[in-house]
This record gives sequence, structure tokens and C-alpha cells, in this order.
Amino acid sequence: MLRSFLVAASLLATPAFAETVTVETYKGDVEIPANPAKIAVYDVSALDTLNALGVKADGVLTPYYVSYLDGAVEGAEPVGSFFEPDFEALAALDVDLVVAGGRSSTHVDAFNKIAPTIDMTIWEDTVGQGLDRLAAYGEIFDKQDKAAELAEAFKAKLDETKALLDGEGKALILMTNGPKVSAYGASGRFGWLHTNLDLEEAAKDVEQSTHGEAASFEFIKDTNPDILIVIDRLAAIGQDGESAKATLDNPLVHETNAWKNGQVVYLSSAPLYIAGGGIQSMNIILDDIQATFKGE
Repeated sequence: MLRSFLVAASLLATPAFAETVTVETYKGDVEIPANPAKIAVYDVSALDTLNALGVKADGVLTPYYVSYLDGAVEGAEPVGSFFEPDFEALAALDVDLVVAGGRSSTHVDAFNKIAPTIDMTIWEDTVGQGLDRLAAYGEIFDKQDKAAELAEAFKAKLDETKALLDGEGKALILMTNGPKVSAYGASGRFGWLHTNLDLEEAAKDVEQSTHGEAASFEFIKDTNPDILIVIDRLAAIGQDGESAKATLDNPLVHETNAWKNGQVVYLSSAPLYIAGGGIQSMNIILDDIQATFKGE
């Protein structure tokens, strides 16, 4: 059923564009329509950055999880989710470009049968790829000056945050999932918080996997980080359950330098976990860190 629908849709997906632009994507350079009039977005990081540039999506994935993008999706047509796109709704929308990435990247070939598609996944290098995507969207939508302005402002905030953390000690990144806790290192999913902020790891042998390494309260106590950086997965995906603050309010965690010195940073989890690499998301995370160290 799906195969026959996509074949039929591909016969209609042959618009003639007067101008094209070549941009860097996760899969290499791709030539696409310049300044497309209608777009569908299946990646929250992309939605984040496009919104910062003032680009409105006509079709959006649902759910998108991050409330700061409520205005960005207002009036847009729902076109399915990360994992289950609504191909019929997408075809009916007759868009000029589909932006995929991350969780939706497995559908790029199917999307391409309906409209030109770019895979804008951000994974190995959150900051570097995030800024690359920002520049690419600037090229696509003729908003190069705005993209450059956003990039420079972010780099300035990154430098400010790095200076604020200088001399504050070693950090440990934790993600809670209800009562369960995982640790992440500099080469892991949230590693940019180490590498781009020059934050030394409190535990250098953490397993580098997508889901982190299971961490006990004894591990956290023995590691004794000066800074704890915390992501709450349940909060990120809108599920009920024990909060990160409740989980880490534990006698063993209380013995760490981080807890004693008030250097536990509870990050805005949905922006980091769902929209990682989006220019607004990265700024939100830096604001969270600054607020903790400025005592705000």
C-alpha cells in the first residue's frame, strides 16, 4: 500500500525550479530548490533553528515536545511523527522541500519520492553541526546575514559561559529516567558540554553509548564531581514519574562537592534531549548553566 502510494506520489514530485542552491547536509552536499515557498519539517532541531531565522514551516511533526516552539507550529499542518510520517498528508500539502533529521532520517528516501528532502541530522558534533545547519538554512532561505548574526551571538555566549566555568572544577553529566540514572562522558551524546566548555570530566572511563552508562549513587559519590549537570528524560518527553531533583536528593549525592557547593545544574531537558543542536536550544542550555553559576 505504502509502496504504491509513494510511486504515484513520485510522479507528481517533479517541479521545475528556476534557481537551486547546494548546501551541506548530514549525507554530504545536496542541490535543492532555493528559497522554497512551502516546507515540511520532521526534525525539532531544524524547527528550532528555522524559527530563529524567521522561517515558517507549513507542515510539522507531532508531537514536537518543546513548548518554546508553540508559536512556530501555529497554523501548520500536522504531517505525522518522527517514526511514523503521514505520507498522504505530506503529499497533499505539496511542499517544495522536506527537512528531516535525527529520528526521522530513516524516512529520507521515502520523503524524496514526494518532494526534495535534506537530512539535517545533528549527532557527532552538536555545536559544529548545529552551526553548519544554521548556515545552510541561511543559504537556502536567503537569510545569510541573520544566520551569521545568530552564530556570532551564540559564540559570544559560549565564550562567556566558558569563562564563568573556568576554575570551577570537574563535571559529571547525568541523565535520570525516573529512579534510574545514567552517566555520560565527553565522547557521548551530550559531550559538547565538556568539549565546547572546556569542562574536565570527573569520570574519564564512562562508557560512550547513546543511552549512557548506568550509574549508581555510590558511583556518583565516589566520582565526587565539582559540578553535576543533569538531564531529566521523563520531563523531556512529557512523561510522569520521579523528577531528576527527587531522584538525586539522596544522602550519597549530598556528599559530593557539587551538591555541597550548590553546583548542580538542572538543564532544560526537552530542548537538549529533543532539539539538541538547534540554535535556540543551545542558547537555552548555556543560559541554564549561567543562571546556576551566577546564582540566579
